[in-house]
Amino acid sequence: METLLVVIFVVGYLAITLEHNLKIDKLIPALAMMAIMWALMTFGLDGFTTWFDSGEHALLENFAAFGHEEKLHLLEETLLHHLGKTSEILVFLLGAMTIVEIIDYFDGFATIKTFIKTRSKKKILWIFSFLAFILSAIIDNLTATIVLISILQKIIKDRETRLWFAGLIVIAANAGGAWSPIGDVTTTMLWIGNKVTTALLIEHLLVPSLVCMVIPSLIASFLPVFKGEIDVEDEEPSKSKFGATMLYLGLGAIIFVPIFKTITHLPPYVGMMLSLAIVATFAEIYSSSKFSISNVDGESDAASHHSPVHSALTKIELPSILFFLGILMAVAALESLGMLFNFAEGLKQGMPLMGTEMAGTKVSDLVILLLGIGSAVIDNVPLVAASLGMFSEPTNDQLWHFIAYSAGTGGSMLIIGSAAGVVAMGMEKIDFFWYLKKISWLALLGFIGGAICYMLMRNLF
Repeated sequence: METLLVVIFVVGYLAITLEHNLKIDKLIPALAMMAIMWALMTFGLDGFTTWFDSGEHALLENFAAFGHEEKLHLLEETLLHHLGKTSEILVFLLGAMTIVEIIDYFDGFATIKTFIKTRSKKKILWIFSFLAFILSAIIDNLTATIVLISILQKIIKDRETRLWFAGLIVIAANAGGAWSPIGDVTTTMLWIGNKVTTALLIEHLLVPSLVCMVIPSLIASFLPVFKGEIDVEDEEPSKSKFGATMLYLGLGAIIFVPIFKTITHLPPYVGMMLSLAIVATFAEIYSSSKFSISNVDGESDAASHHSPVHSALTKIELPSILFFLGILMAVAALESLGMLFNFAEGLKQGMPLMGTEMAGTKVSDLVILLLGIGSAVIDNVPLVAASLGMFSEPTNDQLWHFIAYSAGTGGSMLIIGSAAGVVAMGMEKIDFFWYLKKISWLALLGFIGGAICYMLMRNLF
C-alpha cells in the first residue's frame, strides 16, 4: 500500500510539473491525489505498521498493535491536525491577497511610478531591482512582480528591452521574498510552521538575499541592452485620490502582522484578519458616495458605489489556494505514515559531507542546495512541505534558514520555477528558451553567490 501511495504522489507531482504541456490546471491533480491518498489510507489502515505523530514529531510506538477503531480514530485526528495547520496558511494568504486587491481597487500601486524620475536604463534597472526586493518582502514576490511589470509596461515601449527588465525583476522579487516571513509562500509555511521567527530570519537571510539580487543586477548593468536611455511615455493620472493613502495603509497593515504575532503569540492569520478589517474599514469609507472614486475624465465611476471588499474578493486567486490545500494535504499523507521521516534519516546518513552539526545529526548543505535547484524544475511548495515533514530540527535551526533561502531563490533559474516567473511569463509572453539563454545564468550566479554568503556568515558568526 505504501508503494501505491508513493506512485500516486509521483504521478500527481508529474502532472503538476507538466501542467503547461497537459493543458490541465495544477490544482486538479493536486486535489485528486490528496483525496485518493487519504481514501486509500483509510481502506488499508490495518496493513500499516508505522504512524508518525506530527505533534511530537516522532514515530508512534506500538501502532501495529492498535485496533481498527483506534487506528481510524487516530487517522481522523491526524487529518484534522493537518487540515488545521494547512488552513492557517490558506487563511493568511486569503487575507494578504484581499488587502493587495483592495490597494489595487484604489489604483494605489500607481503611486510607485512617481518614484521613477530618470530615463537612464541602468538607473531604472537598479530602481526596479530594489523596488522588487523590498516590495516582495511586504506584499509577496508574486504580487510585487505583477505590480512592477504592470508599471514597466507603461514606462518602456520596446518589448525586447522590457523582457530583460522583467527577467531581472523575477530574480529580485524571489530574492526579496526569501528573507521575509510574508514574502513567499514557502517562507510563510516555515514561519507559520514555527520553524523560523521573523527577527532571526531577517538577520540570517537579508544579506545573502541581497547578494542574490545584487550580483545579477550588477552584471546585467554592464550588458549592452542596459546602455543609453528610454523614451518615457506620458503619465496617466491616478484613478483615485486615495491611491497613495491606501497603498501606505495596506503595506503598513501587512507589516504589522509579524509585530502582532510577536506581541500576542497568536498565529499569524489572526493578525492578518485584524489588518484586513482595518484596511477594509477605510476602503468602505473612501468608496462611499461622499468619497467617490473618479475616473480619468473626472466623472464618478459606477464601480465606486460597489463595496471594494466584495470587488477584491472576486479577484482572489482561488485556484492557487486550492492548489496549496491539495499539495500540502497530499504531503501530509506521506508524513503521517512516517515515509518522509525515514527518507530524511536516510539523507542524513547518506550525505554527511559539507554538512553542519544540527541537533546531534548532520544534514548536508548539498542536499539543501539541490532542493533549491530542484525548485527551479518543480514547484517549491511541495518541496518545502516535504522538508517540514522530513526534518525535526528545532525552531531557528540553521537548516530552516538555508531551506528558506534555497527554495525561495532557486526558482529564478527557470521561468517556470517560481510563481513570479510564471506570472511574468504570462504578462510579457516570455519564451522559456529565451529566459534560459538570457537570464538563467544570471540567476544561477546570484543563487550561488547568496548561498556562499550565507555559509560564510553561518560559519563566521
